[in-house]
Amino acid sequence: MTIQLDMYQTIAVAVVVLMLGNFLKHRIAILERFCIPAPVIGGVIFAIFTCVCYVTGFAEFSFDDILKEVCMVFFFTSVGFQANLKVLKSGGKSLIIFLILVIVLIICQNFLAVGLSKALQISPLVGLCTGSIPMIGGHGTAGAFGPVLEDFGVKGASTLCTAAATFGFIMGGPVGKRLIEKKDLLKTAIPEDDSLLVEEEKKHERHTSMYPAAVFQLIIAMGIGTIISKLLSMTGMTFPIYIGAMIAAAFMRNIGEYSGGFTIYMGEINDIGGISLSLFLGIAMITLKLWQLADLALPLITLLAGQTILMFLFTYFVVFNIMGRDYDAAVLSSGVCGFGMGATPNAMANMQAICERYVPSVKAYLLVPLIGSLFADFLNSLVITFFINFL
Repeated sequence: MTIQLDMYQTIAVAVVVLMLGNFLKHRIAILERFCIPAPVIGGVIFAIFTCVCYVTGFAEFSFDDILKEVCMVFFFTSVGFQANLKVLKSGGKSLIIFLILVIVLIICQNFLAVGLSKALQISPLVGLCTGSIPMIGGHGTAGAFGPVLEDFGVKGASTLCTAAATFGFIMGGPVGKRLIEKKDLLKTAIPEDDSLLVEEEKKHERHTSMYPAAVFQLIIAMGIGTIISKLLSMTGMTFPIYIGAMIAAAFMRNIGEYSGGFTIYMGEINDIGGISLSLFLGIAMITLKLWQLADLALPLITLLAGQTILMFLFTYFVVFNIMGRDYDAAVLSSGVCGFGMGATPNAMANMQAICERYVPSVKAYLLVPLIGSLFADFLNSLVITFFINFL
Protein backbone atom coordinates (compact mmCIF):
# COMPACT_ATOMS: atom_id res chain seq x y z
CA MET A 1 0.00 0.00 0.00
CA THR A 2 1.06 3.58 -0.64
CA ILE A 3 0.81 6.12 2.18
CA GLN A 4 0.63 9.63 0.74
CA LEU A 5 1.29 12.70 2.88
CA ASP A 6 0.53 16.24 1.72
CA MET A 7 2.85 19.17 2.45
CA TYR A 8 1.22 19.95 5.82
CA GLN A 9 1.42 16.35 6.98
CA THR A 10 5.00 16.08 5.67
CA ILE A 11 6.26 19.07 7.65
CA ALA A 12 4.34 17.85 10.71
CA VAL A 13 6.11 14.47 10.50
CA ALA A 14 9.42 16.34 10.06
CA VAL A 15 8.77 18.27 13.29
CA VAL A 16 7.89 15.05 15.16
CA VAL A 17 11.13 13.52 13.86
CA LEU A 18 13.01 16.65 15.02
CA MET A 19 11.46 16.37 18.50
CA LEU A 20 12.38 12.68 18.65
CA GLY A 21 15.95 13.54 17.66
CA ASN A 22 16.16 16.21 20.39
CA PHE A 23 14.84 13.74 22.96
CA LEU A 24 17.42 11.08 22.05
CA LYS A 25 20.30 13.54 21.68
CA HIS A 26 19.96 14.72 25.27
CA ARG A 27 19.84 11.17 26.59
CA ILE A 28 22.53 9.42 24.53
CA ALA A 29 25.96 10.82 25.33
CA ILE A 30 27.68 9.81 22.09
CA LEU A 31 25.14 11.77 20.01
CA GLU A 32 25.77 14.88 22.11
CA ARG A 33 29.52 14.36 21.94
CA PHE A 34 29.62 14.29 18.13
CA CYS A 35 27.09 17.17 17.80
CA ILE A 36 24.80 15.11 15.58
CA PRO A 37 21.85 17.38 14.56
CA ALA A 38 18.51 16.36 16.02
CA PRO A 39 16.81 16.13 12.57
CA VAL A 40 19.51 13.68 11.48
CA ILE A 41 19.04 11.46 14.55
CA GLY A 42 15.28 11.25 14.25
CA GLY A 43 15.42 11.27 10.45
CA VAL A 44 17.73 8.26 10.23
CA ILE A 45 15.41 6.29 12.51
CA PHE A 46 12.40 7.21 10.38
CA ALA A 47 14.32 6.49 7.14
CA ILE A 48 15.21 3.02 8.45
CA PHE A 49 11.54 2.46 9.30
CA THR A 50 10.39 3.46 5.79
CA CYS A 51 13.17 1.33 4.27
CA VAL A 52 11.99 -1.74 6.20
CA CYS A 53 8.42 -1.07 5.12
CA TYR A 54 9.51 -0.77 1.48
CA VAL A 55 11.80 -3.84 1.42
CA THR A 56 9.23 -6.07 3.12
CA GLY A 57 6.52 -4.85 0.75
CA PHE A 58 4.35 -3.66 3.63
CA ALA A 59 4.06 -0.01 2.56
CA GLU A 60 5.66 2.75 0.54
CA PHE A 61 5.61 6.33 1.76
CA SER A 62 5.08 9.27 -0.61
CA PHE A 63 5.73 12.84 0.57
CA ASP A 64 4.85 16.26 -0.80
CA ASP A 65 8.13 18.01 0.00
CA ILE A 66 7.44 21.40 -1.61
CA LEU A 67 8.08 23.15 1.73
CA LYS A 68 11.56 21.62 1.84
CA GLU A 69 12.66 23.98 -0.93
CA VAL A 70 11.18 27.00 0.83
CA CYS A 71 12.99 26.16 4.08
CA MET A 72 16.20 25.48 2.14
CA VAL A 73 16.15 28.89 0.47
CA PHE A 74 15.42 30.61 3.79
CA PHE A 75 18.41 28.88 5.37
CA PHE A 76 20.90 29.60 2.60
CA THR A 77 19.73 33.20 2.40
CA SER A 78 20.64 33.53 6.08
CA VAL A 79 24.05 32.06 5.19
CA GLY A 80 24.46 34.74 2.52
CA PHE A 81 23.85 37.46 5.11
CA GLN A 82 26.85 36.17 7.07
CA ALA A 83 29.34 36.95 4.26
CA ASN A 84 30.70 40.08 5.93
CA LEU A 85 33.74 41.50 4.13
CA LYS A 86 34.40 43.98 6.95
CA VAL A 87 34.93 41.10 9.38
CA LEU A 88 37.19 39.36 6.88
CA LYS A 89 39.27 42.53 6.53
CA SER A 90 39.37 43.14 10.28
CA GLY A 91 40.53 39.60 10.97
CA GLY A 92 43.91 40.37 9.48
CA LYS A 93 46.41 38.18 7.72
CA SER A 94 45.59 34.99 9.65
CA LEU A 95 41.92 35.14 8.67
CA ILE A 96 42.77 35.59 4.98
CA ILE A 97 45.28 32.73 5.02
CA PHE A 98 42.83 30.45 6.83
CA LEU A 99 40.11 31.29 4.30
CA ILE A 100 42.47 30.41 1.43
CA LEU A 101 43.26 27.08 3.12
CA VAL A 102 39.54 26.28 3.38
CA ILE A 103 39.07 27.06 -0.33
CA VAL A 104 42.01 24.76 -1.16
CA LEU A 105 40.45 22.02 1.00
CA ILE A 106 37.12 22.38 -0.83
CA ILE A 107 38.83 22.02 -4.20
CA CYS A 108 40.95 19.06 -3.00
CA GLN A 109 37.89 17.22 -1.68
CA ASN A 110 36.18 17.51 -5.05
CA PHE A 111 39.25 16.57 -7.10
CA LEU A 112 39.74 13.50 -4.88
CA ALA A 113 36.08 12.52 -5.22
CA VAL A 114 36.20 12.81 -9.02
CA GLY A 115 39.55 11.02 -9.28
CA LEU A 116 38.50 8.08 -7.09
CA SER A 117 35.18 7.74 -8.90
CA LYS A 118 36.99 7.42 -12.23
CA ALA A 119 39.34 4.82 -10.71
CA LEU A 120 36.27 2.90 -9.48
CA GLN A 121 34.68 3.30 -12.94
CA ILE A 122 31.60 5.11 -11.69
CA SER A 123 30.20 8.48 -12.69
CA PRO A 124 32.23 11.49 -11.47
CA LEU A 125 28.91 13.04 -10.45
CA VAL A 126 28.40 10.11 -8.07
CA GLY A 127 31.86 10.88 -6.70
CA LEU A 128 30.84 14.48 -6.04
CA CYS A 129 28.22 13.10 -3.64
CA THR A 130 31.17 12.39 -1.30
CA GLY A 131 33.17 15.56 -2.06
CA SER A 132 32.79 18.96 -0.48
CA ILE A 133 28.99 18.76 -0.81
CA PRO A 134 28.64 16.59 2.33
CA MET A 135 32.12 17.11 3.80
CA ILE A 136 32.52 20.90 4.10
CA GLY A 137 28.83 21.46 3.38
CA GLY A 138 27.29 18.97 5.82
CA HIS A 139 23.64 17.94 5.73
CA GLY A 140 22.37 21.35 4.62
CA THR A 141 24.40 21.47 1.41
CA ALA A 142 23.85 17.72 0.90
CA GLY A 143 20.10 18.21 0.93
CA ALA A 144 20.37 21.19 -1.42
CA PHE A 145 22.67 19.71 -4.06
CA GLY A 146 21.28 16.15 -3.99
CA PRO A 147 18.26 17.10 -6.15
CA VAL A 148 20.56 19.07 -8.50
CA LEU A 149 22.66 15.94 -9.12
CA GLU A 150 19.50 13.86 -9.52
CA ASP A 151 18.48 16.21 -12.33
CA PHE A 152 21.76 15.23 -14.00
CA GLY A 153 20.78 11.56 -13.83
CA VAL A 154 22.46 10.48 -10.57
CA LYS A 155 19.89 8.14 -9.07
CA GLY A 156 19.59 8.47 -5.30
CA ALA A 157 22.01 11.43 -5.14
CA SER A 158 20.16 12.97 -2.18
CA THR A 159 20.47 9.73 -0.22
CA LEU A 160 24.16 9.36 -1.14
CA CYS A 161 24.98 12.94 -0.11
CA THR A 162 23.11 12.63 3.17
CA ALA A 163 24.72 9.27 4.01
CA ALA A 164 28.16 10.79 3.33
CA ALA A 165 27.35 13.82 5.51
CA THR A 166 26.29 11.55 8.38
CA PHE A 167 29.57 9.63 8.07
CA GLY A 168 31.46 12.93 8.15
CA PHE A 169 29.80 13.97 11.41
CA ILE A 170 30.93 10.76 13.08
CA MET A 171 34.49 10.68 11.65
CA GLY A 172 35.40 14.37 11.96
CA GLY A 173 37.53 13.87 15.07
CA PRO A 174 40.31 16.13 16.41
CA VAL A 175 44.01 15.73 15.60
CA GLY A 176 45.03 18.57 17.89
CA LYS A 177 45.81 16.40 20.93
CA ARG A 178 48.46 14.43 19.02
CA LEU A 179 50.06 17.61 17.64
CA ILE A 180 50.14 19.35 21.02
CA GLU A 181 51.69 16.46 22.90
CA LYS A 182 54.06 15.22 20.20
CA LYS A 183 55.49 18.68 19.47
CA ASP A 184 55.25 20.07 23.05
CA LEU A 185 53.20 23.08 21.95
CA LEU A 186 51.78 24.24 25.29
CA LYS A 187 54.70 26.63 25.69
CA THR A 188 53.52 28.47 22.55
CA ALA A 189 50.01 29.08 23.93
CA ILE A 190 49.95 32.88 24.20
CA PRO A 191 46.73 34.81 25.00
CA GLU A 192 45.32 36.62 21.96
CA ASP A 193 43.38 39.85 21.58
CA ASP A 194 39.69 38.87 21.63
CA SER A 195 38.23 42.31 20.86
CA LEU A 196 36.96 41.26 17.41
CA LEU A 197 35.33 38.17 18.91
CA VAL A 198 33.54 40.27 21.53
CA GLU A 199 32.46 42.78 18.88
CA GLU A 200 30.91 40.03 16.75
CA GLU A 201 29.04 38.64 19.76
CA LYS A 202 27.52 42.08 20.43
CA LYS A 203 26.38 42.29 16.80
CA HIS A 204 24.55 38.99 17.22
CA GLU A 205 22.50 40.01 20.25
CA ARG A 206 18.81 39.19 19.89
CA HIS A 207 15.88 41.60 20.29
CA THR A 208 12.35 40.21 20.21
CA SER A 209 10.94 43.23 18.38
CA MET A 210 13.44 42.84 15.54
CA TYR A 211 12.37 39.38 14.33
CA PRO A 212 9.72 40.74 11.93
CA ALA A 213 12.32 43.05 10.36
CA ALA A 214 14.74 40.12 10.04
CA VAL A 215 12.07 38.02 8.28
CA PHE A 216 11.37 40.90 5.90
CA GLN A 217 15.07 41.27 5.08
CA LEU A 218 15.28 37.55 4.30
CA ILE A 219 12.21 37.71 2.06
CA ILE A 220 13.50 40.78 0.19
CA ALA A 221 16.84 39.04 -0.43
CA MET A 222 15.00 35.95 -1.67
CA GLY A 223 12.90 38.04 -4.03
CA ILE A 224 15.91 39.88 -5.46
CA GLY A 225 17.67 36.51 -5.62
CA THR A 226 15.14 35.12 -8.10
CA ILE A 227 16.17 37.86 -10.57
CA ILE A 228 19.88 37.14 -10.00
CA SER A 229 19.27 33.40 -10.47
CA LYS A 230 17.50 34.05 -13.79
CA LEU A 231 20.41 36.19 -14.97
CA LEU A 232 22.89 33.49 -13.95
CA SER A 233 20.88 30.80 -15.78
CA MET A 234 21.34 32.80 -19.00
CA THR A 235 25.03 31.78 -18.89
CA GLY A 236 23.98 28.22 -19.71
CA MET A 237 25.31 26.90 -16.39
CA THR A 238 23.22 25.12 -13.77
CA PHE A 239 23.00 26.79 -10.36
CA PRO A 240 21.18 25.69 -7.18
CA ILE A 241 17.93 27.55 -6.69
CA TYR A 242 19.21 29.44 -3.64
CA ILE A 243 22.40 30.88 -5.16
CA GLY A 244 20.78 34.15 -6.26
CA ALA A 245 19.31 34.71 -2.79
CA MET A 246 22.72 34.09 -1.19
CA ILE A 247 24.38 36.63 -3.46
CA ALA A 248 21.62 39.20 -2.85
CA ALA A 249 21.90 38.68 0.92
CA ALA A 250 25.69 39.12 0.80
CA PHE A 251 25.31 42.40 -1.10
CA MET A 252 22.66 43.65 1.34
CA ARG A 253 24.85 42.78 4.35
CA ASN A 254 27.92 44.54 3.03
CA ILE A 255 26.02 47.58 1.75
CA GLY A 256 24.51 47.91 5.22
CA GLU A 257 27.91 47.48 6.90
CA TYR A 258 29.80 49.98 4.75
CA SER A 259 27.10 52.60 4.16
CA GLY A 260 25.59 52.55 7.64
CA GLY A 261 22.25 53.35 6.00
CA PHE A 262 20.39 50.40 7.51
CA THR A 263 20.90 47.64 10.07
CA ILE A 264 21.04 43.95 9.26
CA TYR A 265 19.60 42.02 12.20
CA MET A 266 22.11 39.18 12.17
CA GLY A 267 21.21 37.59 15.51
CA GLU A 268 17.57 37.26 14.52
CA ILE A 269 18.45 36.17 10.97
CA ASN A 270 20.70 33.43 12.38
CA ASP A 271 17.87 32.16 14.56
CA ILE A 272 15.41 32.10 11.67
CA GLY A 273 18.01 30.40 9.50
CA GLY A 274 18.54 27.79 12.22
CA ILE A 275 14.83 27.01 12.43
CA SER A 276 14.62 26.81 8.63
CA LEU A 277 17.61 24.45 8.55
CA SER A 278 16.01 22.16 11.13
CA LEU A 279 12.78 21.96 9.14
CA PHE A 280 14.66 21.52 5.87
CA LEU A 281 16.78 18.71 7.31
CA GLY A 282 13.74 17.09 8.89
CA ILE A 283 11.89 16.91 5.56
CA ALA A 284 15.07 15.87 3.71
CA MET A 285 15.76 13.04 6.16
CA ILE A 286 12.25 11.55 6.22
CA THR A 287 12.20 11.43 2.42
CA LEU A 288 15.47 9.42 2.22
CA LYS A 289 15.33 6.15 0.30
CA LEU A 290 18.04 4.09 1.97
CA TRP A 291 17.50 1.12 -0.35
CA GLN A 292 19.08 3.20 -3.12
CA LEU A 293 22.47 2.84 -1.37
CA ALA A 294 22.68 -0.93 -1.90
CA ASP A 295 24.30 -0.90 -5.36
CA LEU A 296 26.90 1.73 -4.40
CA ALA A 297 27.80 0.49 -0.90
CA LEU A 298 31.39 -0.58 -1.70
CA PRO A 299 32.31 2.48 -3.87
CA LEU A 300 30.75 4.73 -1.21
CA ILE A 301 32.93 3.21 1.53
CA THR A 302 36.05 3.61 -0.65
CA LEU A 303 35.25 7.23 -1.50
CA LEU A 304 34.60 8.14 2.13
CA ALA A 305 37.78 6.40 3.29
CA GLY A 306 39.69 8.54 0.79
CA GLN A 307 38.11 11.71 2.18
CA THR A 308 39.04 10.69 5.74
CA ILE A 309 42.69 10.19 4.78
CA LEU A 310 42.73 13.51 2.90
CA MET A 311 41.32 15.33 5.92
CA PHE A 312 43.95 13.89 8.26
CA LEU A 313 46.84 14.69 5.91
CA PHE A 314 45.56 18.19 5.10
CA THR A 315 45.02 19.24 8.72
CA TYR A 316 48.11 17.53 10.16
CA PHE A 317 50.62 18.66 7.55
CA VAL A 318 49.13 21.64 5.69
CA VAL A 319 46.91 23.60 8.12
CA PHE A 320 49.25 23.09 11.10
CA ASN A 321 52.39 24.15 9.23
CA ILE A 322 50.93 27.12 7.37
CA MET A 323 49.04 28.52 10.37
CA GLY A 324 52.22 28.80 12.44
CA ARG A 325 53.25 25.40 13.85
CA ASP A 326 52.21 26.50 17.36
CA TYR A 327 49.50 25.69 19.91
CA ASP A 328 46.90 27.83 18.12
CA ALA A 329 47.69 26.04 14.85
CA ALA A 330 47.11 22.66 16.52
CA VAL A 331 43.71 23.76 17.87
CA LEU A 332 42.84 25.18 14.43
CA SER A 333 43.75 21.84 12.85
CA SER A 334 41.32 20.13 15.19
CA GLY A 335 38.62 22.64 14.25
CA VAL A 336 39.16 22.11 10.53
CA CYS A 337 38.65 18.37 11.09
CA GLY A 338 35.28 19.26 12.62
CA PHE A 339 33.78 21.47 9.93
CA GLY A 340 35.75 19.85 7.09
CA MET A 341 33.84 16.61 7.64
CA GLY A 342 30.77 17.81 9.46
CA ALA A 343 29.81 21.32 10.51
CA THR A 344 30.95 24.27 12.61
CA PRO A 345 29.35 22.86 15.82
CA ASN A 346 31.55 19.79 15.33
CA ALA A 347 34.57 22.06 15.01
CA MET A 348 33.67 23.95 18.18
CA ALA A 349 33.14 20.70 20.09
CA ASN A 350 36.54 19.40 18.94
CA MET A 351 38.30 22.61 19.97
CA GLN A 352 36.43 22.82 23.25
CA ALA A 353 37.58 19.30 24.19
CA ILE A 354 41.22 20.31 23.59
CA CYS A 355 41.00 23.75 25.24
CA GLU A 356 39.35 22.29 28.35
CA ARG A 357 42.23 19.81 28.65
CA TYR A 358 45.01 22.35 28.02
CA VAL A 359 44.46 26.12 27.65
CA PRO A 360 42.05 28.26 25.58
CA SER A 361 42.96 29.45 22.08
CA VAL A 362 41.21 32.74 21.31
CA LYS A 363 42.68 32.76 17.79
CA ALA A 364 41.11 29.39 16.96
CA TYR A 365 37.79 30.39 18.55
CA LEU A 366 37.80 33.49 16.35
CA LEU A 367 38.88 32.03 13.01
CA VAL A 368 36.95 28.75 12.89
CA PRO A 369 33.42 30.13 13.58
CA LEU A 370 33.98 33.13 11.29
CA ILE A 371 35.21 31.07 8.34
CA GLY A 372 33.13 27.95 9.08
CA SER A 373 29.87 29.85 9.50
CA LEU A 374 30.32 33.04 7.46
CA PHE A 375 32.24 32.04 4.35
CA ALA A 376 32.67 28.25 3.97
CA ASP A 377 29.11 27.42 2.83
CA PHE A 378 28.98 30.42 0.50
CA LEU A 379 32.27 29.61 -1.25
CA ASN A 380 31.56 25.88 -1.20
CA SER A 381 28.34 26.39 -3.15
CA LEU A 382 30.19 28.35 -5.84
CA VAL A 383 32.95 25.72 -6.17
CA ILE A 384 30.46 22.83 -6.28
CA THR A 385 28.45 24.62 -8.96
CA PHE A 386 31.61 25.00 -11.05
CA PHE A 387 32.50 21.30 -10.69
CA ILE A 388 28.97 20.13 -11.58
CA ASN A 389 28.85 22.27 -14.72
CA PHE A 390 32.42 21.34 -15.70
CA LEU A 391 31.70 17.61 -15.41
